[in-house]
Amino acid sequence: MLKDRYNRTHNYLRISLTDNCNLRCFYCMPEEDYAFMPNQQLMQKDEIVSLAKIFILNGVNKIRLTGGEPLVRKDAGIIIRALGELGVELTITTNATRVHHFIDDFEAAGIRSVNISLDTLQSEKFNLITRRNQFQTVMDNIRLLLNRNFKVKVNVVVVKGLNDQEINDFIAWTATEDIHVRFIEFMPFDGNQWKSDKLVTWQEMLATIGAEYEIMVADNAPNDTSKNYRINGHRGSFAVISTMSAPFCSTCNRIRLTADGKIKNCLFSQEETDLLLALRKGEDVLKLIDQSLQLKHQELGGQFSKDFNKIDTNELHNRSMIAIGG
Repeated sequence: MLKDRYNRTHNYLRISLTDNCNLRCFYCMPEEDYAFMPNQQLMQKDEIVSLAKIFILNGVNKIRLTGGEPLVRKDAGIIIRALGELGVELTITTNATRVHHFIDDFEAAGIRSVNISLDTLQSEKFNLITRRNQFQTVMDNIRLLLNRNFKVKVNVVVVKGLNDQEINDFIAWTATEDIHVRFIEFMPFDGNQWKSDKLVTWQEMLATIGAEYEIMVADNAPNDTSKNYRINGHRGSFAVISTMSAPFCSTCNRIRLTADGKIKNCLFSQEETDLLLALRKGEDVLKLIDQSLQLKHQELGGQFSKDFNKIDTNELHNRSMIAIGG
């Protein structure tokens, strides 16, 4: 088992397939003209599988594929099918613009749950946030997934003054659709223009929802990052991921592998360990994984405290979200 010095067991691996994306969301990507990693710098298909096997042999039983946008990678379908043969729970986070090209690969690999990043239900605002005209494609692909009996989770990064007025529009969506909407507190990353006054907290979100609906607390799994809720009579459900106002670091079971093969022991950690180079040199990768986990901080990557009002983004050292893989 993979344990850190705080006795947290890590059985969930998030693998970024690429830092490339076909959208340009400001909170994820620092600028329109972004210098993506060259192909030779990325983990290749066999290297991804080899590293995944090392983690699986040491207790990992769930893998999530992320990006950038994982489905812009040309061999994404081949990678998905190869990982599907490893006998662990396989899931994916996508912006859903290319799901229709890969849904058969999802089914062949045993993927049954898909997370969709969607921050607005308004097509004009979608164009503003993503700088791309893909709203209808995303909505069509969500319908495709639902029709093919996938569990669909919709990730909504809530930013004050941008989409916080849509919170109850998403809740209304769950009345008729069997979707799980997850509202995510806006988090600071390199170049994403984060300020504390743009943060809508978990408590503020619940107050907004509670003004129109009677909220029912739902069950949470032991390592859930989300606080789950239901509205009586709704087919779907919702949750809040309270990274900033109520961190869940004490139960963290996640490890991240960037597209260039660096292990990040926390979303906010500035430390990285190059597993890909070690794999290519034939070195002991497991030793490096363990060393990385022993350096994991107790909370928030050791970069800031729970008092988000005192965060100075100029003092944070991390990649942009698109280069981490979420």
